[in-house]
Amino acid sequence: MSGTRSDVRQHNRIAWDALVDQGNEWTVPVPPEAIKAARDGRWEIVLTPTKPVPRAWLEVEGRDVLCLASGGGQQAPILAAAGAKVTVLDNSPKQLDRDAKMAEMHSLPITTVLGDMANLEMFPDDSFDLIVHPCSNLFVPDILPVWREAFRVLRCGCCLIAGFVNPAMYVFDLDLADRAGVLEVKHTLPYSDGPRDVNEPMEFSHSLELQIGGQIAAGFSIIGLYEDVHVGGGSNILNKYMPMFIATRALKAG
Repeated sequence: MSGTRSDVRQHNRIAWDALVDQGNEWTVPVPPEAIKAARDGRWEIVLTPTKPVPRAWLEVEGRDVLCLASGGGQQAPILAAAGAKVTVLDNSPKQLDRDAKMAEMHSLPITTVLGDMANLEMFPDDSFDLIVHPCSNLFVPDILPVWREAFRVLRCGCCLIAGFVNPAMYVFDLDLADRAGVLEVKHTLPYSDGPRDVNEPMEFSHSLELQIGGQIAAGFSIIGLYEDVHVGGGSNILNKYMPMFIATRALKAG
C-alpha cells in the first residue's frame, strides 16, 4: 500500500469501521451511568489507556470543545453531559455514528463531522475553547499539519490536550511480544507499517521532537505533561521498563 495521506486515510477509515463491528474497546460508548454522573459533576475522560486527565486541564462548562479524531462515543458524550458544546471530528463514519447515537439517546449537544485530523478547513479560525485529542495521531503519516490546524482553530488563551505514543514502543516486535511475551528489538525509527490487513489500521511512529517540538513550532506553549502505561496483549511487558504513552497540555497564549 502507498504511504500517501489519502491512501492511509482510506485504509484506516475501512479498518476503524471494521473495529467498530468487532467491538474494539475504543469503539464502545460509555454507559448511561457515566452520562448521569457527568451531569452531576462526577466525571473523567482519558487521552491515554488508563490515567484520567487531570480535572484542572478540563474547564468545559459552556465551552466550545473539539474532540479531534475522537469518535467512538467516549470522550464527547461525557464532555457534553458535563456542560460543553461538543464537535467530534473523526475519519470513521461508524465511530461518528457512536457519538451521534449517544447524542440522540441522551439529548446531548454533539455535532459530528467526518474528516481528516490534519485538515480542519471546515472550521473558521478561533472556533474552539478546548481541543481534546486522544491517542490517534499514530494513524497519520505526518503530524505537523495536525498541530498547525489545531492552533489555528483554537481561541487565544485556550488549550489543546493531546495523548500520543512514545515512539520507543515501535522499536520492538510487538507481534512477538503479544504471542510469546518476549521483547525483541526489530525496527529502526521512524517506523511505519507496510501493507496491512484491511481490518488493521496502519500505524506510524512520530518522534518526540515532532510530537512535543511540533506543538511548540505551531505556536503552543507546553504547560502540562504526564505519562501512562500500555495495556492489552503481551506487550504489557513494556510496562516493566517504561511508560509508553504521553499526554500534554498546550496553551495558545492570548
